[in-house]
Amino acid sequence: MQATITNGSLTLTVDTHGAEAVSVKNKNGEEMLWCGDSAVWGRHAPLLFPWTGKLVGGVFTHKGHAYAGGQHGFARDVEHTLIRAEDNEIVLELKSGPDTAARFPFDFSLVTTYQLEETKVVLSLAVTNHGEEDMPFGIGFHPAFAIPFDDKHDTEDYEFRFDKMESPMCIDCLPNGLVNGRCYYLATNVDRIQLTDKLFESDSFCMTNLNSTKLGIYEKDTGRHITCDIADYPYTLIWSAKSEKVHFVCSEPWRSLPGMEGGSQEWCDRAAACVLAPGKTDVTVLTTEFARYFRVR
Repeated sequence: MQATITNGSLTLTVDTHGAEAVSVKNKNGEEMLWCGDSAVWGRHAPLLFPWTGKLVGGVFTHKGHAYAGGQHGFARDVEHTLIRAEDNEIVLELKSGPDTAARFPFDFSLVTTYQLEETKVVLSLAVTNHGEEDMPFGIGFHPAFAIPFDDKHDTEDYEFRFDKMESPMCIDCLPNGLVNGRCYYLATNVDRIQLTDKLFESDSFCMTNLNSTKLGIYEKDTGRHITCDIADYPYTLIWSAKSEKVHFVCSEPWRSLPGMEGGSQEWCDRAAACVLAPGKTDVTVLTTEFARYFRVR
C-alpha cells in the first residue's frame, strides 16, 4: 500500500513495504528519486535497521542462538503499519513480534515519520526499546537520486559538493563489504568530488569525520541540487550501482558501520550506533532539500 502527501512544492509517495519513499516529485512534476529499475538497482530509498552493511558471515549470535541476516538489516524488506497520512505528514510503525523475533531477538518499535517543509523532506526514525535488556542497534539512510536531472545533461555535468573544505578519509570495506582496518583519502583539500561513470567501479566510499554539515549533488551549469544534512552522522557514504552509465547517486548518512572482517559474530560485540536501555527511545533525523526546479544564476 502507498500513501501520498503534497505541500505545493513537493509530492511524496511512501510505500508501507519497508516504509520506503518511492517517489519525490517537484512542482513541475519531475521525479527526483531513482525509479527502482531492478535491471540496475531495484530500490529507491531504503531504511537501514537494525544494522548497516553486512554481518560477519551473514550471521550474528545472541545468548547462544544464531540469527541469519542479509545486508542492511530487515526493516527495508517487511511491511510497516500505516498510522496516518494527512496534511504534510506520513507516519508508519514497525513493531517486534514473532516474525521479527526470528531475525532480531529484541522487543522494539520503529516509528518512521515523513514531513514536508517547503522544498525539504524531513525523515525521522524513532527506535524504542520495549524489552528488559539493553538493545544495541545500527541505523542509517540510503536515498537514491535520479541522475541526470534532464536529457540535456550527462554524468560529468554533476558533482558532489561539501559545504566546507574536506580531505575525506574513507573506511575501506573491500572486497567483501566488511570493515578491514584500512583507511585512505578519497581526495585532499577539496569542497567537491566530480561525478564520473567510473567513480563507483569498485563500490561505495564510506567517509568519516567530515567537517561539513551538508553534502549535495549539484548540476554544475545551473546550480540545481539535492542536499542532505549530514552534521550528526559519523559516516556518510556515496554510492551508485556499477553500470556503464550512472543512473542515480546515493548520499547515505549512517550512524554505524558494517561488521569487522574476521570479527566476532556476537551481537553485543558489534560496533553499534546506540545501545538503548529498556524503556528508552532514540531518534535519528535526515533532512533532504530538493532544489531542482529552478536555475541558480
